[in-house]
Amino acid sequence: YLDRTGQIQSSDELTLAIKDKANLVLGSKLLNEKDYEGAKQMFERVRLNGPFSNRALLGSGWADAFLGRYERALVPWSVLVTREVTDASVQEAMLALPYAYGKLNVNSKAAVVYSDFLKKFDIEIDKLEASIESIQEGRFLQALVQEELKQDADWVVRLRELPDAPETYYLLDLMASHDFQESLRNYLDLEQLSRKLAGWETDLDAFQQIIEQRRVYYEPLLPDIDRRFRQLDSQMRLRLEQRDRIEQRLKAMLVVPRPDYLATAKERVIGERITLLERNLTASGTPSPSGAQARIKRLRGVLHWNVYTEYDRRFTDACQHLRDLNREVALLKTQYEAFVRTRQAATQSYEGYDDVISRQRLLIGKAREKVDDLMARQGHMLEAMAVNELTARRERLADFQIKALFAMADSYDRATRAQARDKGE
Repeated sequence: YLDRTGQIQSSDELTLAIKDKANLVLGSKLLNEKDYEGAKQMFERVRLNGPFSNRALLGSGWADAFLGRYERALVPWSVLVTREVTDASVQEAMLALPYAYGKLNVNSKAAVVYSDFLKKFDIEIDKLEASIESIQEGRFLQALVQEELKQDADWVVRLRELPDAPETYYLLDLMASHDFQESLRNYLDLEQLSRKLAGWETDLDAFQQIIEQRRVYYEPLLPDIDRRFRQLDSQMRLRLEQRDRIEQRLKAMLVVPRPDYLATAKERVIGERITLLERNLTASGTPSPSGAQARIKRLRGVLHWNVYTEYDRRFTDACQHLRDLNREVALLKTQYEAFVRTRQAATQSYEGYDDVISRQRLLIGKAREKVDDLMARQGHMLEAMAVNELTARRERLADFQIKALFAMADSYDRATRAQARDKGE
């Protein structure tokens, strides 16, 4: 299956990466099984510019070396040592290349190459120590949460461009692992939540300022508005009571007509004057002028006639006026209710919020404490993972450094003995 996958023909970058990975895995398997020729063929299938090229070049060189073909092993290793020095395969090739020169008895060349690579090992060890110190000081976490970096697909690599950031090329494998990604995602989620909580606290401050501004604006105005409203309210209640009495009378007049209820003001005045004349004539005790009683009765009869003959029209007009009044009253009630709602809203816009805001501020404060504690734990875990990875790489380089020192000394010793033999001959 790996062999078939390693021979896929495609121009898609992801497919080619899978193809390279299959060839690398199969080559490594054959190398461990000591099938060096087969391993060599698999490693040579891997692209030189792909993400797995460094490991393939290293494996290809070792396949030749195990077969005793050290001259051929020099080719891939010479290419590999010119690449990014932080890569583990490149660092291993820095030991393998002079080792091959030594096997070819080019001891002076081997000694010089060992010396050059020892300097690079020193530089990288210093970088790793500085990176570990940087992580322990919290700069790694500060770099991880920068938004402008995370918008770039290569943001992990770009971390190394920041001042005081750790050497992230040493952390690429770690940061690509599932455990680190899950831990990082949790940390970033907590960091985002912390920002939201801080934003909510700021929002509460702004909300309190708005409420205070409303209080300052409304409190001086409301007493005068309430006084006027009470006056209007009492007048309105009086008019509504009058309207209700009129409506009740009109309903009663449908059963028992009362024309006198619909007499005009002028007719009422005339009726009162006629009654006064009658009372005066009766109270005087003297005989009334000739025909006075008849004229008074005729006047009352005319008044009575007008009131009763106009009753139906007046009753119809009164009902129509009542309907018109009801429409106006309905509109007035709507305006009244709107004012009441507006008045309540004005008060409610700044009253009753203090306790709610205090409770929310307390809840947010507790949540921030919890989030900060979780962030500290999660951040410490990320830092520990990174420090452990860098420490392992530093120890590996230190081991390489020791081996290179002894190998360089041995190469110098062999080169010196070879020169002595040449002179002796």
